[in-house]
Amino acid sequence: MPTAALPSTDLDAAVLDRLLGRSLLLTDDFSPAELDALLSVAFRLAALDRAGKKTPLLPDELAYALFFDNSTRTKSAWAGAAARLGMQPVIVDGSSTQVSHGETAVETGAMLGMNAHALGVRHDLILGEGNAFMRDVKKGIDDYLAATKDPRKVPVVNLQCDVDHPTQTLADLCWLRESFPEGLAGKKVAVSWAYSPSYAKPLSVPQGLVMLLTRFGAHVTLAHPEGYRLMEPCLESARRHAAESGGSFRTTGSMDEAFEGAVAVYPKSWGPYDLMLERVDANRKRDAKRMTEIEQAALARNAGHRDWICDERRMGLTKGGDALYMHCLPADIGAEVSPGVMAKHTVNVAREANWKVHVIMALLATAKVPKLADALAAL
Repeated sequence: MPTAALPSTDLDAAVLDRLLGRSLLLTDDFSPAELDALLSVAFRLAALDRAGKKTPLLPDELAYALFFDNSTRTKSAWAGAAARLGMQPVIVDGSSTQVSHGETAVETGAMLGMNAHALGVRHDLILGEGNAFMRDVKKGIDDYLAATKDPRKVPVVNLQCDVDHPTQTLADLCWLRESFPEGLAGKKVAVSWAYSPSYAKPLSVPQGLVMLLTRFGAHVTLAHPEGYRLMEPCLESARRHAAESGGSFRTTGSMDEAFEGAVAVYPKSWGPYDLMLERVDANRKRDAKRMTEIEQAALARNAGHRDWICDERRMGLTKGGDALYMHCLPADIGAEVSPGVMAKHTVNVAREANWKVHVIMALLATAKVPKLADALAAL
């Protein structure tokens, strides 16, 4: 299904100028025009990379990333993006920092900001904490730079929080644009819960998808069993964006209904909303026993919906019976998706994942390189 050629990479210099010095903590923080400009840079950088051309736009700068949760693809993408730009990536386990001993996010930001030239953060497991932590980190950096009259720009990049996973969903959007170069307007995309026996996964990917794809005219259907709703501000954002873009957003309790006529499907698991809320209090009290009990309860709840799987029958309901299967990975094969469907789309989901490198490159470059359009033209 995907095309060999990348979409147009025309750059809007005036819009790019607005991105200089900007952090990305939610895709909702950027306008559609700014998101388009950002992705145009990602496509330009991808084209240069595929042509074997070097892009050392930020030589000898430090790209620091702080992870409070496990990661394979995002850690690798951060390191790969920074290295391609000439930066030195450093990736740190958040649990090894003084945050666990009570250091505030503002303090952490000041300490890291005095040395780093960009900072990525993953903090996604507890509702109400991750995005707030990132914003406090940014405040710490900005306050320190202002107090010391340091002119450096140190953007903060959300590498997944409790609300959104911007580098993932923007990579997903790049893959969709490569697969459907005519655009998403008027096309149906299904975002569906799927069964997982592994762990109660964060809500941020489905929330980020419904907030982002509705900005570009897509008809987004969200499907989940009772008890697995998403955060209301994210749903309200999706409804508002759909109204503004001419797309639509609806929810259903039927996975089949979501898949019917869809050109792309994104079936993945996330935790039961009420139990995810219970984790907030247990985590605040550092009650490890209660956290374990909540996790076990979430998996038991999940097990009541084993039939929510992306299999060959459901893929047959999609447009032409051949929708693009998407996932942020790792997918629980045999639970979220059948072995046969995954086998058919193994290369597709890998190519989807690879877009994250170019999205992170674009975020760093647009935030830090003045006159970026000219700099890219000179490469």
